[in-house]
Amino acid sequence: MTLPSAKGAAVGRRIGIGLMYGFWKPRVLGAWRVPASGPVILAVNHAHNIDGPMLMGTAPRPVHFLIKKEAFVGPLGSFLEGIGQLKVDRESTDRTAIGNALGVLDQGGVLGIFPEGTRGDGDFASLRAGLAYFAVRSGAPIVPVAVLGSTERRGRLVKALPPLRGSVDVVFGDAFEAGDGSGRRTRKALDEATVRIQGKLTAHLENARRLTGR
Repeated sequence: MTLPSAKGAAVGRRIGIGLMYGFWKPRVLGAWRVPASGPVILAVNHAHNIDGPMLMGTAPRPVHFLIKKEAFVGPLGSFLEGIGQLKVDRESTDRTAIGNALGVLDQGGVLGIFPEGTRGDGDFASLRAGLAYFAVRSGAPIVPVAVLGSTERRGRLVKALPPLRGSVDVVFGDAFEAGDGSGRRTRKALDEATVRIQGKLTAHLENARRLTGR
């Protein structure tokens, strides 16, 4: 199995920095909360297609995102693979994607996950079990991330994007462990971890909204 390229993710971060700070005005709060080294999972709310690239350009470390396989079409697919992103089939148990994601964490990398599974209201109301599995299996801490402002207004030139030079807030929360310390990976343990995670993510989102006024 060939793991996603760490060098590619570093290139992707540089591209993200250029694009996100070039077209918008990100305000980044709490980036110091992301551990400077070692495996970590960034759990991001998902209300807009720009949320992933925005995090890639504002996170303090290169990020390998789990991205739906439908995005890997034509030149975009080759580009995403080149910058170390992970293709996942959301309709099945994608063992290749699971292996790649765990491989990123085993090598001390940063895994980015939209725990809601798909774009929605971005409120962490419905979490899939994948985040709990990766966190409990790897032992990597989770850092909650709230991206706020990406859906407030539509751009005049490109309706599908936020207004150019508009502000978007990216708020990083405190790292936490998803497991109960027992190391169990049973269905019951994963369900309990999912409940624990949802409480932490929801609390972070509420705090981020208070902090930013959004």
